[in-house]
Amino acid sequence: MYLEHWQLASKPFEPTTSGGFYYASESHQGALLKLRYALENGRGAALVAGPSGVGKTLLVHRLLAQLPDTVRPIVHVIYPQMSSRELLAYLASRLDPGTEPTTVTPSIDQSWLRIESALATAAERGERPIVVIDEAHLLEDNGTLETIRLLLNLQRNDTPLLTLLLIGQSALLSTLGRTPRLEERLDISALVDPLSADETHSYVQHRLAHAGATRPLFTEDAVDTLHQLSHGVARRINRLGDLALLVGYANGARVVDPSLVQSVASELAFARAA
Repeated sequence: MYLEHWQLASKPFEPTTSGGFYYASESHQGALLKLRYALENGRGAALVAGPSGVGKTLLVHRLLAQLPDTVRPIVHVIYPQMSSRELLAYLASRLDPGTEPTTVTPSIDQSWLRIESALATAAERGERPIVVIDEAHLLEDNGTLETIRLLLNLQRNDTPLLTLLLIGQSALLSTLGRTPRLEERLDISALVDPLSADETHSYVQHRLAHAGATRPLFTEDAVDTLHQLSHGVARRINRLGDLALLVGYANGARVVDPSLVQSVASELAFARAA
């Protein structure tokens, strides 16, 4: 809607890291390096934690796209609030998709045997499955952390047959602190932080440039305001930046200034309150 007004080829603040929109902050690059090491070297479990909206899931998607073909299958659990029986049945169906589906949830023993068989077959093919669990800080609520830990007992020659990757908000660190038997099995812990003030400026410039901007569209003070209001959280920066461009287009603005960012943030706050 506003692309022609701002002379852009695409929207700069879409929630994606594809096509060159990925911004390599220091925190993201450090986490990416650690996680790639864990996955490519057959470690049993790794963790990535940080506040909501800092790009943990996008980072993991980018990581998985870079892995060799031997790291497969990749099972992504996006709804962890399942019972142990449901979770194991889900994992079994994804690790061993050849079995005919059934409307009856198999027993824990049945799913466990199926998982063991699937992992053994993958090992014989030289493959290493990855189980990615999003929103892992919710696992404690359902009492499934112990089930997750037991998956790491599936080994061959003292090497786990899969890699478990937990993604969660900062509360996940406290959760694991209360589950020492799982915490001690984690080989890598990577923390993703919000962007610093300087990184927010670089982030906005990078996004705008990749979207085709040929001139500054946000004043320096406007980006400072973006950082203050978003606390460096990329998701909030994207939302505020996108709406600022939209409202600026509607108002015929030639540049986004601090007052425009403030007004957009006030509208969002009013909408949430309503």
